[in-house]
Amino acid sequence: MLMIKDLSLYLTKDLRKLVDDFSFTLQNGMKVALIGEEGNGKSTLLKAIVAPESLKGYMEVEGQIFKSDEIIGYLPQTLSLEILEQTTDAYLQRHVAWEHFDYNQYYELLGQMGFPEDRVCQDLKIRQLSGGEKIKFLLLCEMLRNPTILLLDEPSNDLDLKSVQWLEDFIKGSKIPVMFVSHDEVLLEQCANTIIHLEQLRRKSKPQHTIASLPYSEYVQNRQDRIIRQTRLARQEKEEYDAKMERYRQIYQRVHHEQQVVSRQEPSTAKNLKDKMHTVKSMGRRFKREKARMTQRPDFEESILVSFGKSISIPNGKQILDFHLDKLEVGEIVLSRDLRLTIYGPQKICIIGANGSGKTTLLRHIIKELAKSRIRYGYMPQDYSEMMDPELTALDFLTKTGKKDEQTIIRTYLGSMNFTAEEMFHPVAELSGGQRAKLYFSKMILDQAEVLVLDEPTRNLSPLSGPEIRQALKDFTGCIIAVSHDRKFIKEVFDEVFLLDQNGLHMVNTKEL
Repeated sequence: MLMIKDLSLYLTKDLRKLVDDFSFTLQNGMKVALIGEEGNGKSTLLKAIVAPESLKGYMEVEGQIFKSDEIIGYLPQTLSLEILEQTTDAYLQRHVAWEHFDYNQYYELLGQMGFPEDRVCQDLKIRQLSGGEKIKFLLLCEMLRNPTILLLDEPSNDLDLKSVQWLEDFIKGSKIPVMFVSHDEVLLEQCANTIIHLEQLRRKSKPQHTIASLPYSEYVQNRQDRIIRQTRLARQEKEEYDAKMERYRQIYQRVHHEQQVVSRQEPSTAKNLKDKMHTVKSMGRRFKREKARMTQRPDFEESILVSFGKSISIPNGKQILDFHLDKLEVGEIVLSRDLRLTIYGPQKICIIGANGSGKTTLLRHIIKELAKSRIRYGYMPQDYSEMMDPELTALDFLTKTGKKDEQTIIRTYLGSMNFTAEEMFHPVAELSGGQRAKLYFSKMILDQAEVLVLDEPTRNLSPLSGPEIRQALKDFTGCIIAVSHDRKFIKEVFDEVFLLDQNGLHMVNTKEL
């Protein structure tokens, strides 16, 4: 059994507490979803459980984690260069105890995961696998260790739609407890029966956590209902209290005035007024006690604010892209043929496809075409480091001129994305994946991009930020060309969805996703 007692996590650099006095026991049958805004410590909590020594240097850990006799299977959100450079065969041999290797289990897992046996070899490095293949391969290696607990950090990030549905079945059918972080609201709705919600209140100065034995949708609805109900009750009680205090002040001022004008020659009247003032002051003390017992406005972490504004305007029918490619290739491998895509403003289209089908490669070809035109476009890559210097601060990444007015605008946007003043000066390398995603969104807004080219834009954002992001992109008056496997995002934002396969692009019905 995994038991956590009085755990606190502190960021060494900012002396800021991410998690405070957290206690939890992971029991059989639990499918625990760890949710919260970006940078709130979800991945850090998993690392503290698996390998607390990996946090040395930037995180202080207090409290106790009991995990004796447990075999923990763990999938990190990002892979180190050391792992990526290993061949699949070498990694498997180092990771699994071969004296207890079960070939029947191995082939059964290969079949369940749809992972080709020939991908485990001495000639293929892990970095050469597609995103989805990496997840499946690492999960294969973990399951061969026969874990008693499974910890998964954003396991659906690089999976195609079919693989995400497989992952849902895998988690739901798991006979061991699972704790997972995910941005995918549908996966959360389908799999979780317990929610751990990490929040940072008061501009990230006060951590708060909630543990609820509820499915995800029910937790979100109950939380929203509670916030609305408590806010309404707090407002009502405050209005009633203010009305009482106004009457009290009027009585106090009147008695005080009478005391001042009463002559010293009227001692009986003065005594009566003194007694009356004593009663009035007692009333004031009673009102103060009532105020201490009043319902407080709920303390909760507000969602991010995202808005592209209405300044972008692309006329209906204006041709944005007329794209044709005979062959989509990676090296000498032909992934697809005869690709055609014509887009008119302000159209929103999404491209889906199996892992390794070439979706990211296709987006890079589309960007080259857009670069030939005068259209202002913004690009959010799947690999954030592709266009982001890790040494730059968040503020530097968005800065063009360095002028005071520009700096003020940038700080305002970052504040609306829930960056603290300190985080604005953190190097990009120290920011969470979700925070880096927010930087790309901020850049596209500040650059007033007319066309957004987005490669898995929701993959690292909190599910609680999802509705805000979807609404902002739905309201965007420009054009969007995106790759995604996020089912809610696809269904709520896009006009048309295209499947990329070996024979090109084919329009699909979103109801079938």
